[in-house]
Amino acid sequence: MIKIYGMKTCPHCQTVYQQVKDNSRYEVIEIGEHVRLLKEFLRLRDNSPVFDEAKQKGYAGIPCFVLEDGTVTLTPEDAGLRSDIAEGASCNIDGTGC
Repeated sequence: MIKIYGMKTCPHCQTVYQQVKDNSRYEVIEIGEHVRLLKEFLRLRDNSPVFDEAKQKGYAGIPCFVLEDGTVTLTPEDAGLRSDIAEGASCNIDGTGC
């Protein structure tokens, strides 16, 4: 099962969530639902070099995918999904990234 860490208020996550709805191959972990889930994501983010560029740019690093083999990635295509979102949709005030 592929784990997806994200938030429903993130436009990138919304696109991913729509693709995996009712698909048992994916487990969506809504990090805004409970502090325990946020801490789980932050442990992953704080200890994985996959997030280095995201942290440098000030991005949250979501959606994040943990593949069946334990590989952590920020690329939806690595999890068999598309990354297309509505043009201009962003989590950042300046219109870039999430």
